[in-house]
Amino acid sequence: MSLNLLSPAAVRIVPFVVYIAFLVIESGLPSVGIDFNVRWLYGAKVGCVAIALALLWKHYLELRAPHKASLGDWGLSVSVGGLVFVLWIFLDQPWAMLGEASGWDPRAADGAIDWTLAGVRLAGAAIVVPVMEELFWRSLVMRWIKSSDFLKVEPKHVGGVALLVSSALFALEHHQWLAGLLAGVAYGWIYVRSGNLWTAVVAHALTNLLLGIYVLFTGNWQFW
Repeated sequence: MSLNLLSPAAVRIVPFVVYIAFLVIESGLPSVGIDFNVRWLYGAKVGCVAIALALLWKHYLELRAPHKASLGDWGLSVSVGGLVFVLWIFLDQPWAMLGEASGWDPRAADGAIDWTLAGVRLAGAAIVVPVMEELFWRSLVMRWIKSSDFLKVEPKHVGGVALLVSSALFALEHHQWLAGLLAGVAYGWIYVRSGNLWTAVVAHALTNLLLGIYVLFTGNWQFW
């Protein structure tokens, strides 16, 4: 099928599905006894997602020709990104989690950090993942809940129900469900306020960047 024939929803779903497919592969390899360092699949995962985003980029008008955001909106975007990071590292209580945190440890056998692995992880989390997730969760899902003709839904008209429901679904994607819920509300709110998806992407990217730096400095691999 030509990429030009994909629906507006499909072009926002495809990169997300690629990401989820790799998560399934990562979780399945150890159970079938394949001797492979699954940590290296992270690079392939974000690489394939980045390729999908690049191939479909012309369809993302909310990113290519965004609504102009004010200086105040950009300030809030940065503030939201920092606040969500702080919430994330403090909301790691057992009651606020789904299952056990396996974490992602970039250390080699001698205990030293493999900086190639760590760099790929940090770049993927701070650059690729925020674009992919904001296109799916905020641009598509949040607006689609308001109307299946989501491209005609202006962010400021999304409404509280769509914001909360999409944030709840976003939370289920994360081990730390409460932190994920609050993050979804925060990223959705800045998108609704500014009308510019990049403000949500920047907030999300900053959260992931700060979290990655924190993890590398403290060794709290469970946050990865």
